[in-house]
Amino acid sequence: MKVKSDIIIRSRIAFLFVFLLAFMVVMRLGQIQFADGKKWKELARENTLRYKTVPATRGNIYSSDGSLLATSLPFYRVALDPTVCPDEMYIRNIDTLSQLLAGFYQDYPAEWYYRLIHNARKGNSILHQNPKRYLVINRKRINYQDKKKMMTWPIFKEGRYTGGVMFEKINIRFLPFNTMAQRTVGFINEDKEGVGLEYTFDKLLAGQDGKTLFQKVSGGEIPIYNENMVKPVDGLDIQTTLDINLQDLAHDALLKTLILNEAKYGCCILMEVKTGEIKAMVNLGRLKNGNYGEDYNYALGDQGLNEPGSTFKLASMIALLENTNVQLEDTVDTGKGIFKFYHSAMKDVNKAGYGKITLREAFEKSSNIGISKTVHKYFSKQPQKYIDALYNMGINKTFGFQIYGEAKPFIKNTKDKSWSGVSLPWISIGYELKLAPVHILTLYNAVANEGKMIQPIIVKNIKRSEKTVESFETNTIKPSICSKKTLGKIYSLLEGVVKHGTAKNIYSPNYTIAGKTGTAQKIENGRYIQKYSTSFVGYFPAENPMYSCIVIVDQPNGIAQTGSSASAPVFKEIADKIMALQPGYQKTIKTRELPLVTVPAVKSGKLAEVKELCNKLAVSSSISGEGEWAQSQRRDNAILLKGYNTFQNLVPNVQGMTLRDALYILEQNGLKVKVRGNGKVKNQSLNPGVRYERGMLIELEC
Repeated sequence: MKVKSDIIIRSRIAFLFVFLLAFMVVMRLGQIQFADGKKWKELARENTLRYKTVPATRGNIYSSDGSLLATSLPFYRVALDPTVCPDEMYIRNIDTLSQLLAGFYQDYPAEWYYRLIHNARKGNSILHQNPKRYLVINRKRINYQDKKKMMTWPIFKEGRYTGGVMFEKINIRFLPFNTMAQRTVGFINEDKEGVGLEYTFDKLLAGQDGKTLFQKVSGGEIPIYNENMVKPVDGLDIQTTLDINLQDLAHDALLKTLILNEAKYGCCILMEVKTGEIKAMVNLGRLKNGNYGEDYNYALGDQGLNEPGSTFKLASMIALLENTNVQLEDTVDTGKGIFKFYHSAMKDVNKAGYGKITLREAFEKSSNIGISKTVHKYFSKQPQKYIDALYNMGINKTFGFQIYGEAKPFIKNTKDKSWSGVSLPWISIGYELKLAPVHILTLYNAVANEGKMIQPIIVKNIKRSEKTVESFETNTIKPSICSKKTLGKIYSLLEGVVKHGTAKNIYSPNYTIAGKTGTAQKIENGRYIQKYSTSFVGYFPAENPMYSCIVIVDQPNGIAQTGSSASAPVFKEIADKIMALQPGYQKTIKTRELPLVTVPAVKSGKLAEVKELCNKLAVSSSISGEGEWAQSQRRDNAILLKGYNTFQNLVPNVQGMTLRDALYILEQNGLKVKVRGNGKVKNQSLNPGVRYERGMLIELEC
């Protein structure tokens, strides 16, 4: 009896303990649900929400006339929240949607797309997988026209909140002129590494990214648009000094020579004498497949930093004329084409030698012996005086060029450990020193610019839309590199090279060229080999210089292995084509008075954006017709907007649009675009509404 009583007591105690424990659990649940419910809900919300960066649209890069060199075009990735669509709509349309996706992407059958969407919608109870609220339909990116087409499909046409479709915008960098000036325009990757203008001006071009709240859902994340969203600020535009027509001209001329001579690489810079504005910069290297492409900026960077050879004789002549009493008609004995400075033999191209010639002839014939013997005669006792004269010209320092990566010039002095007895004569003819093409050109441009050395520039303006935010002018490096008296003699020397010297093959009876050829031996494994870097640098027309230009052809093969035969003809072709335009170029332009208007000029473009702009400017506007795009017309004190859509295989009407909008529409429709001018589109070569085939060329006049 006692045992039974103990068991009952123990059972009651155990029951009471379980009851109390259950009561405590219920109380705790109640506290969590009601008393602390708001706190835990907020914590759960914080764990499933996060801000993500919304990239700003990158700014454009323009040529001097407003032609687009680089822009960003929108592409889209298609994603879906398959749980959003109502059951009845889903069942009725999923088969059709699957067939459309299979037909569009051409990678998987309709059954595959059906299973992909259906499995994401219902989840998997066996594997304890919830339905996915974020599903990437296909990793392939689509363009704007494809997006418009998809938005007419079943389920997709219901939009984000009923159909569940999401078109995620991705901006892709696009170069309208393909490889032309590609290295100068440059690039920047996701790790913020890059080259050219894209890299140097990245902070301005990139703009300011925005922020949008995203919520974690099964399968991914979806955006939540609220008042806390930070809109991105689009990047600024860059207007360069490049002239796309001159760039094209220089590119073609250099490319032909590189192919003909099977050269390793070549570069060309064309600069406006008075302003220092670079009008063309071409860099072409031989690629692995044997073709040529813009693989490196040889005009500016370290790989183009070489011993210049005979083009440096200009600096030696300036040093002689400024610091000694030497005269151009003084004679120098060059012997039979070979002369020894201590243990090293110097040779002339003419193996028989030039004999006794004047200093003028030594320069025009590019006699190594003639120039080096003269420099050695006057500076051997004070070699540092010669080096100081070179430094005084400002060619031993970088110029602070606007594109990152400018090579550092090297001209050693007498304190350098490598200085020897042969350093002076060899430096005088362009060896034992290194300069990039841009540095050599700047020296010659200074001569053309009446002795004034100016900094080359390639970026003219920073803009937001059409408003200039910042402008750049060239800086003066040296007010004068030498006296006027010396300049007069240098002019005659450089013109003499072309009239009856090493560059007489490019002499023109129609206009005067002044310049100097260069042929420098290459070094391999510390020894000079029978490979050459050829060059020609000068300016034209000599009597009133407009442009200076340098052409480098590195390691040409075959017969043309000198500056006169490989590089000078490229210079001549560029100069000829530029000068051919000069006689009829200057025309009297009659100015006309523009009518005074009270309504601002509103450009054509996207209908919603143009309408919003009118509202912000408090301009009265009316809309006729429907469509995504609008043509704008000014009528009295109001703006008339005519809406329209673009149709497949019919030429869109882009007249009156901004160049960017016009380029976007035409490229998306598969047309190739050639542009003249800048600003709004005035005329188009293909009439609006006519049928076309993909790949056809349309010319726009702005």
